[in-house]
Amino acid sequence: MATVQITGSSLTSRNLPLFEGFRTVRVSSVVPCSFGLNQRCFRGLSVKAATVVAPKYTSLKPMGDRVLVKIKTVEEKTTGGILLPTTAQTKPQGGEVVAIGEGRTIGKTKVDIGVQTGAQVVYSKYAGTEVEFNGSNHLILKEDDIVGILETDDVKDLKPLNDRVLIKVAEAELKTAGGLLLTEATKEKPSIGTVIAVGPGPLDEEGNRKALSVSAGNTVLYSKYAGNDFKGSDGSDYIALRVSDVMAVLS
Repeated sequence: MATVQITGSSLTSRNLPLFEGFRTVRVSSVVPCSFGLNQRCFRGLSVKAATVVAPKYTSLKPMGDRVLVKIKTVEEKTTGGILLPTTAQTKPQGGEVVAIGEGRTIGKTKVDIGVQTGAQVVYSKYAGTEVEFNGSNHLILKEDDIVGILETDDVKDLKPLNDRVLIKVAEAELKTAGGLLLTEATKEKPSIGTVIAVGPGPLDEEGNRKALSVSAGNTVLYSKYAGNDFKGSDGSDYIALRVSDVMAVLS
């Protein structure tokens, strides 16, 4: 895989979208720039391009509990038909499963991959290794890095996998306790929400599923910086995270 090493104080977070087609894998340190309090310089940034599989190879078979996902194409227009510039296009976090491994063995139990080819899945943001295969961008990742299966175009219908849960985020407060209106910039992101769906649970040492400690309908408090954020078709915010990131059930 080709690697580009970028150093120096001239690269800021605002410049990063210009590196279209590259996958950021590591930021070793973040330090303030001398020319502005609101900008931050990235030192020791390592950027890797997708591995290109030569045309002479016509098939790619994932090993073990890995899957091959064809990455969904980046949206070039808004829902209203407005063309998006390259810097405004959101990198997709989903795609179609095109090949799966043979599974894995836990103890004496053979555990098959929990998704099938053709399934539309959502995966963790920085998971897997990107490869260019048959002229399209793909991702090889472990099954555990798949957040869930999305059978419709609405994230509220996401079916979480393994130990993950889908939560509808509570709306941010519009006013302070003293009655002052909050602007969008000052509204604090809530870390409370309602569980919409839960996964089947993680596998124990014998390969059996262990039920999760929360269920649909629970109001929970979760870790602030965990999981993957999504915007539903109704404008609501959702987050998919591991049950270990749920800190408490509220009642």
